[in-house]
Amino acid sequence: MTEPTPKTRADLFAFLDGLGIAHTTLDHPAVFTVAESVSLRDQIPGGHTKNLFVKDKKDNFFLLTVEENAAVDLKTVHTLIGAASKVSFGKPEKLMEYLGVIPGAVTAFGAINDIGHHVTFVIDEALMADDIINCHPLSNEATTSIATQDLLRFMEATGHTPLVLKVAS
Repeated sequence: MTEPTPKTRADLFAFLDGLGIAHTTLDHPAVFTVAESVSLRDQIPGGHTKNLFVKDKKDNFFLLTVEENAAVDLKTVHTLIGAASKVSFGKPEKLMEYLGVIPGAVTAFGAINDIGHHVTFVIDEALMADDIINCHPLSNEATTSIATQDLLRFMEATGHTPLVLKVAS
């Protein structure tokens, strides 16, 4: 049995359109880190995200989506998110298998590819204060902006109920 092909940016946009979720996208050169993406801030208003793909010792996977400058204490965050142990970063192979993205393109929109519900999605509550949230559309060569509440609607439509918790300082 072959693995399903990860959904593409076009698939994501069609899914959002089907939900009636407004979105705008800015294409740009590939960015792999928050530092590389800072130059885009004047062109893209709203909350900018940093995503941490982590796992515990029992291979429970989590995607932590926080404001780009937020700090997450990986030594203690497990107590907040329900992990079985301290967390470490998940391997790129699992990132591709579960979310359909490569390192540098990690995004909450990856929920569209997590059809097996292997990943628990966690959104930092501070990010929810923004009216608009910006995420990569399954590729780090663009940034897609949607209303914060619409990100939650998108997640629910993929069958995921994200945890909204204070995980960053």
